Amino acid sequence: MAPGMAAAQEAAPEVVVRGTPLTAPPGAPAYGTVTITAERLSGDAAGRVETALADVAGFQQFRRSDSRSANPSAQGVTLRALGGNAASRALVLLDGVPIADPFFGFVPFNALVPGQLGAARVTRGGGSGAFGAGALTGTVALESAAPDALPRWSALAEGGSFNAQRLAAGAAPRLGAGVLALSGQWQRADGFFTTPPDQRAPASAPAAYQDWTVGARLVAPVDAATEVQARLSLFGDRRTLRFAGADSFSQGGDASVRLVHRGRWQVEALAYLQLRDFGNRVISATTFRPTLDQRATPSLGAGAKLELRPPVGGGHVLRFGIDARHAEGRALEDAYAASGAVTARRALGGQTGVVGAYVEDDWVLGALTLTAGARVDRWMITGGFFSEGAPTGAVTARRFADRAGTELSGRAGLLWRPVPALALRAAGYTGFRVPTLNELYRPFVVFPVATQANAALDLERLRGGEAGVELTPMRGLRLSVTGFVNRLEGAIANVTIGTNLRQRQNLRAIDARGVEVEAAYQRGAWSLTASYAHNDSRVASPGALDGRRPAQSPADMLSTTLAWARGGWAASATLRHTGRQFEDDLSLDALPPVTTVDAVLRVPLLRRVAFSLRAENLADARIVTRNAAGSIDLGVPRTLWIGLFIAG
Repeated sequence: MAPGMAAAQEAAPEVVVRGTPLTAPPGAPAYGTVTITAERLSGDAAGRVETALADVAGFQQFRRSDSRSANPSAQGVTLRALGGNAASRALVLLDGVPIADPFFGFVPFNALVPGQLGAARVTRGGGSGAFGAGALTGTVALESAAPDALPRWSALAEGGSFNAQRLAAGAAPRLGAGVLALSGQWQRADGFFTTPPDQRAPASAPAAYQDWTVGARLVAPVDAATEVQARLSLFGDRRTLRFAGADSFSQGGDASVRLVHRGRWQVEALAYLQLRDFGNRVISATTFRPTLDQRATPSLGAGAKLELRPPVGGGHVLRFGIDARHAEGRALEDAYAASGAVTARRALGGQTGVVGAYVEDDWVLGALTLTAGARVDRWMITGGFFSEGAPTGAVTARRFADRAGTELSGRAGLLWRPVPALALRAAGYTGFRVPTLNELYRPFVVFPVATQANAALDLERLRGGEAGVELTPMRGLRLSVTGFVNRLEGAIANVTIGTNLRQRQNLRAIDARGVEVEAAYQRGAWSLTASYAHNDSRVASPGALDGRRPAQSPADMLSTTLAWARGGWAASATLRHTGRQFEDDLSLDALPPVTTVDAVLRVPLLRRVAFSLRAENLADARIVTRNAAGSIDLGVPRTLWIGLFIAG
């Protein structure tokens, strides 16, 4: 080898792929982010990401059910007891890409493989930089595991109550200087009865489910400072709820590519595409025959982002960028008479879009960090239509006027550490959310209650502020308390307008104020974490709803976990409590408070093999997930799992 070539090789910078986004700006802690580790995401007793996220009190889906026994379209995510709506009011990202369904706004949690995730960062409170138009009540940022954190290969096999099975596998082979992470998961169960024994009928059926997902993620270097991260995933899911024949399905494929440059000018660019479909068959609770077949809901979502961070110096981290999101879809459904004859064939749908620009600056002044940012967004609702054909051949068709507007939003915060053991923070923010296509155009029935769509819905807009203190009085102990006040104007709710009849409407506002407490203690092999949220949410709107608590909004939520881990052995117990809440807007149908206990034990058998036992709802608490004038559904009963994990 020539001397010049040897010198060039010695001087060449080492190429290390990270598979992560740009570093979070220094002002991020001003907004009170809570981090859930990879070990916790894959070590929860339910083995599901949405359950692990409940470690952060205030995180909730529309109903208390998880993705085994809930209708997929009801799996919207919200924070701070601003629920009452199945669409997500929180922005959920995977590696910076929004993952909510383009038509409904629900999050397909069953498409996520817990063992492939590296962390989840939950920020309660509105406003965000990129894609901030959806961060109304907060942001849940999921991150894939870094390539060096994944085993070369792994496999998991589990069996559980109700004839449940779960298989998962992964591999992370090196491709030159890059890494290709492959993953797959399949799970099924005969399911448990969601209907209590005294309300069952011959047509009652357990909540059987079967779902699968496969994915590939490539992380490849371009040079020492630049890498490309590409992802492709496919998933499918089928569930049965309450009655035989009441089947639903959701399926889709997502693709994204992200370029990260960590040079003097830092750059992050991404683009994504979503293809989704959903179907659902509604069975009458009196005739036990189909009343509605929502046979297809094809939808498409697409988006892109470009963010730049120039080297401004002076303690500043400046970032600015542009982003865009587009959603389009249509629903095809057939209505049936008790005789089984088709009474109507419907088609409906439309398009929504948001194009925005943002700028945010973090300024570090010794012990004080200041952060502020602003967004301007142009939103569009276009192409809305609804058509219904009768058996006689008559067709009723409506086209809805296109709408558009401009929204300004922003946030600001400060973080002050007067001494190492004390941090004080404060923040204020605004945000907005465009109604989903589902809310605008698609009616639905949860028997016997029918809910009408509303093509005239306005945007939801939030204003809020919070202040908090964090203490680290001793090594291994962290305590934090946050107080907040939020006002959600134009909140979209299912409002009662007649007997067993509701309509989606904009309320004047929902006012929420509360306190959140977090605690974490680590001593040797032992750890204790706790999260508590008290939320006083009230409707501020003329009429019968004024002063009432919003539907699906508990006042109190608590989650605490005691864990021990050493030498491959691990054990944990989790207690969760959800306070009383109401099914309906008039606060007539209560869901009683519930407390559950989960437990996990992991035992190493060989160097690469581990045995696990998991127990969900160990005390078999009665979890009421729906109450419609006394007709109720129940959540997961005591469920036991046994599993074997191997990795190399």
